[in-house]
Amino acid sequence: MNRDPKQDPRKSDSEARWVDAVRAETRRMEAAQAHTRRVEPRQVVPNEPHYWLNRLAPDFTLPIVDGGRLSLADLRGYIVILNFWSAECAWSRRADVLLVYRALTWESKGVRIVGIASNYNELESQIRYETQSRHLRYPVLMDFDHRVADLYRAEKTPHFFVLDRQGLARYIGALDDATQEERDARVLFLDKSVNALLNNRDPDPPCTIPYGCELPRPAARAGSFPR
Repeated sequence: MNRDPKQDPRKSDSEARWVDAVRAETRRMEAAQAHTRRVEPRQVVPNEPHYWLNRLAPDFTLPIVDGGRLSLADLRGYIVILNFWSAECAWSRRADVLLVYRALTWESKGVRIVGIASNYNELESQIRYETQSRHLRYPVLMDFDHRVADLYRAEKTPHFFVLDRQGLARYIGALDDATQEERDARVLFLDKSVNALLNNRDPDPPCTIPYGCELPRPAARAGSFPR
C-alpha cells in the first residue's frame, strides 16, 4: 500500500532534510516576490510567441526512467506541466526545489508534472541517480534521441510547457525571472500560469524566454526544428 510521504514515519532523514530545504527555498523565493513592489519586467517576453503556444500539444510516448512507458494522451483531462529536464544542469536542479514542494499541493488539484530528459550527454544511470537524490515525485521520461525536444522546439533546461485540460499549450517558457546576475526570483511565471488555469483564466504572460542551460544536441541537428 502506498503511504503518504508527508505522514510516513519511516521517511529517511535525507528525505526529511530535502523537504525542509525545499520548503525553505520556496519560502525564500516567495518572500522575494512578495516584498517586491511594482516589478519592472526584464527582457523576458520573446519578440514572437513560441510556435506551439495555444496549439494542441503533439502526443508522444517515451520510456520512464524507473520503468514502464508514458504517453501524453494518458494525461488528457489534467493540467500538465512538461519540464525539459537535466541531471547535470544547476538551473534544472534549482527548479526541482520548487517542483518537489509544489507537487504536494498541485496533484490534488488535477495538475501533473512530467520531466523529459533530452540531454544526449547524460546517461540513464546519471538520470536515475538524480531523480532519486532530488526525491522527485513526478516521472522523468527518457528522450535520448531528443525527438520530443526537437518536436517541441525546446531550447533550455528547464523549459516549461503548461498544457490545459484540453491539451493546448497555454504557457511556454521559464520558471521565473531569475538570472545568473539576479538569483532572487521576483516573478514566478510557472506558478502564475498554473494558478491562472486552475481559476479558468488565461496565463499572463503566456510566453517567456526560457532561462537555464543549453539543451545539447549533436552538431548535425543543433537548431534544426521541424517545420
